[in-house]
Amino acid sequence: MITQVNKNSLFNMFGVKDFNLLESAIDSMAPSLVEYYLSSLTDDDDTYFNKRDIEESISIGDYNLYIDYSKNIYLELTSTFEDTTQSFW
Repeated sequence: MITQVNKNSLFNMFGVKDFNLLESAIDSMAPSLVEYYLSSLTDDDDTYFNKRDIEESISIGDYNLYIDYSKNIYLELTSTFEDTTQSFW
């Protein structure tokens, strides 16, 4: 699932001014807090995103952040709750 993220909300959440500073801010935080913040940015609206347009990306656990050449930021959730519970059965 890929959703477009509001840049200002993302940057304010992590206390940075641009995408280049985001990775160092994420590295200095607890992983559970980062995943909590990122999960609050996801919604059920799946957005079309052409991965050929990726300028930079950051991978954080089950989440990937992408910035495209138009400076739009996208958040991808690579696993879902159903994927993780299947192993218990």
